Amino acid sequence: MTKLDHDDRESRIAKAAYAVLAEKGYGGASMLAIARASRASNETLYRWYGDKRGLFVALTRRNAERVRRHLDEGLTGTDDPEKVLANVAPILLTMLLDDPAILLNRAAAGDPSGELGRAIAQGGRQEIAPRIADLIVRAAEARGRKVPEPEVAATLFLNLLIGDLQIRRVIGATAVPDRPFVEARARQALTAFAALRDLWSTA
Repeated sequence: MTKLDHDDRESRIAKAAYAVLAEKGYGGASMLAIARASRASNETLYRWYGDKRGLFVALTRRNAERVRRHLDEGLTGTDDPEKVLANVAPILLTMLLDDPAILLNRAAAGDPSGELGRAIAQGGRQEIAPRIADLIVRAAEARGRKVPEPEVAATLFLNLLIGDLQIRRVIGATAVPDRPFVEARARQALTAFAALRDLWSTA
């Protein structure tokens, strides 16, 4: 199988998984139902993803791929870390408020086992937040400062950026925001974070 064929099949599986998830919820979204909807074999899904939880971890990672790539490039490159964070912020917010992430979170809210929520955390926040923490540390170091608790700093930044926007999308209280709104929100979060950071970062 060529990479193009593999990517095409992965895209069909992802599309089918979201459709089955929307119709049946996480509990009813069996690997067999997803395999049939994607015209793939059940054996292929188990071979590629291990189990249903592995499939939804992969879907979350797929959603976060662009954000993760930008963060990795920023951490390995020579660009100003603050500029990298400013560039990533609207991309991250757009991903979190777009339909795939909202569907996953709606289904997780209705999953009494908590399994889908843990899969989303593993494929998303647990991969993105440490990278943001590293970026914040590098930005502080470039200014001759230190961040005592990088993980807390990353959480603060994410809270300022996201606030209650995602939960409002999940419950249907707000529509998909447009690009000007996302960019303005990202700028506001970065400005507020910079002001707060100066209070607790040390020389």
